[in-house]
Amino acid sequence: MKKIGIIGAMEEEITPLVKAFSTNRFTATGNNSFYHSLYKGAEIHIAYSKIGKVHAAITASSMILRYGCDAVIFCGVAGGLREDLAVGDLLLGTKLCQHDVDISAFGHPLGFIPESRVFIETDENLNAIARQVALESNITLKEGIIASGDVFIHNKEKKQWIVDNFGAAAVEMEGASVAVVCDSFKVPYCILRSISDNADGSADVSFDEFLESSAKIGADFVKKMVDRLV
Repeated sequence: MKKIGIIGAMEEEITPLVKAFSTNRFTATGNNSFYHSLYKGAEIHIAYSKIGKVHAAITASSMILRYGCDAVIFCGVAGGLREDLAVGDLLLGTKLCQHDVDISAFGHPLGFIPESRVFIETDENLNAIARQVALESNITLKEGIIASGDVFIHNKEKKQWIVDNFGAAAVEMEGASVAVVCDSFKVPYCILRSISDNADGSADVSFDEFLESSAKIGADFVKKMVDRLV
């Protein structure tokens, strides 16, 4: 039986997913919330991980080690860094990096951790499904590098620093840790982000205003992906 894990960092991000899959069972693992359902002969496990890289890593590990998920999709919102990204746009992460990792004092590039790498690629098969869903739904699916860090970016200087050093299209607080976990366990994963703000001086205002609508866009898209997977 196919087992698919879907993660969101905030309750607002998973609420439309819980409704879409008619979850009928709840568990708590690692102090995080998991909602479970049977959908078209597959197990769907939806998790509210809480914000930040550590919480997301705990959740992704639980998805794989406790619930046996053989594919993981992270769905949520992000701050746009690239000029062609507007609020409401859907972004497919092709690579993930950690913009707040810095051991450059030892001669390593920014974002690098020994025995790992700066950029971790997402699964091409899942990405292909995402592209097909976008095509069939007449949705413009944009693609690019997503940078993660345990800080909410809301000023232009830091935004430009991340662009200059990582070439990132968007910034958020969980994706790269999910990437590290899934890559370590050889489990295919996909990162989808709806743009909720522009990671600038108005980010705190626009984030709250567009969070719910942006999360709904991402959730609708993920459901269509799951329909193809199962």
